[in-house]
Amino acid sequence: MKLTILGGGGFRVPLVYGALLTDRGEGRVTDVVLHDLDDGRLRAVARVLAEQAAAVPDAPRVTATTDLDEALRGADFVFSAIRVGGLEGRADDERVALAEGVLGQETVGAGGIAYGLRTVPVAVDIARRAARLAPDAWVINFTNPAGLVTEAMSRHLGDRVIGICDSPVGLGRRIARVLGADPKQAWIDYVGLNHLGWVRGLRIAGRDELPRLLADPDLLGSFEEGKLFGVDWLQSLGAIPNEYLHYYYFNRETVRAYQQAEKTRGAFLADQQARFYEEMRDPGAAALAAWDRTRAEREATYMAENRESAGAGERDADDLSGGYEKVALALMRAIARDERTTLILNVRNQGALSVLDADAVIEVPCLVDSGGAHPVAVAPLPEHATGLVCAVKGVEREVLAAAGSGSRARAVKAFALHPLVDSVNVARRLVEGYTDVHPGLAYLK
Repeated sequence: MKLTILGGGGFRVPLVYGALLTDRGEGRVTDVVLHDLDDGRLRAVARVLAEQAAAVPDAPRVTATTDLDEALRGADFVFSAIRVGGLEGRADDERVALAEGVLGQETVGAGGIAYGLRTVPVAVDIARRAARLAPDAWVINFTNPAGLVTEAMSRHLGDRVIGICDSPVGLGRRIARVLGADPKQAWIDYVGLNHLGWVRGLRIAGRDELPRLLADPDLLGSFEEGKLFGVDWLQSLGAIPNEYLHYYYFNRETVRAYQQAEKTRGAFLADQQARFYEEMRDPGAAALAAWDRTRAEREATYMAENRESAGAGERDADDLSGGYEKVALALMRAIARDERTTLILNVRNQGALSVLDADAVIEVPCLVDSGGAHPVAVAPLPEHATGLVCAVKGVEREVLAAAGSGSRARAVKAFALHPLVDSVNVARRLVEGYTDVHPGLAYLK
């Protein structure tokens, strides 16, 4: 089975390959094709993968190419893990937004809109090519903003594109762990959009254990989200929000923390990864050791500004192990082998969440089998969450309209309607600022 990874020179690709190395079952991935526009990054990542595979008999064969059509042709699965504009672009997204006093995070608020505007045209081109060159392939989208990009690709691939994210999985795992339950045995009632969802229940043997957690301040304050949001606020909500909702519920504090930080997250990662790829220019460097060291630092500093503003302290060791690669492997196995499972995924709504139309991509539990991912119908959200989901989905639709038409006015509208952008004039300045620094937004007229 052939797996193509777009963005194959990306830093997190070894996580995916490491997961593949653990799969010894029939019908497993035997060939991995890495595609990237940067040949130097491809060579660096290929070295890490070679060291990972050194002690594994019959490891998946790895090839690399800068030719997109060659990479797609004949693929069974395609992972889309691109970053249009690179980490330098992410740093620019943050800088322009923070200068206007609004959030620049890569998936939330102004930064997410800017990232989406320059990513959607590229993702749509990939979707069209995949439909032509690998019509039977399943496209698994890692690219942020994951829900928005998945929806853009679904207009050309239908339900054969599925978005994944490790945030809901990690949240469910933490809740189950605190309750003393096995996460694999838990049904997680999670619903929303990517990076905008809530756990409303966690059922073990048919019994919802979330009320027990919400009623116990010590338990509730003992894990990441309890520390980040505070016990009182979680009890008021009656649910456990995805960590990214901290940007909404504590926006002023987060923006201030980002403005006061020595470097933004994007600038930090750009510098950090530049050092890694520079180190890989030395043919004698230990590639896997350098990658492991860099990844540990990356994970330990994840959402550091949010935790600092909330006084949440350091991340727990159990939360430093990633997870999206495990979701991807479980998804592939379920489809390729009909190993039926339940995963929280980004898929077209198809009536699962009644407040949104059938084509809106949402993030909900899905039953997965050889026919793909089938969203499970979920109960309506409370009004406060419904309003936020509908507002942000409306913004995503404006981003898609702007990217499809090249309309600068639609881009301004997308920024202005976002709950974290507080002025139409700010929205206009954001569009000006982003088009000044991003050549990829020259299409907006």
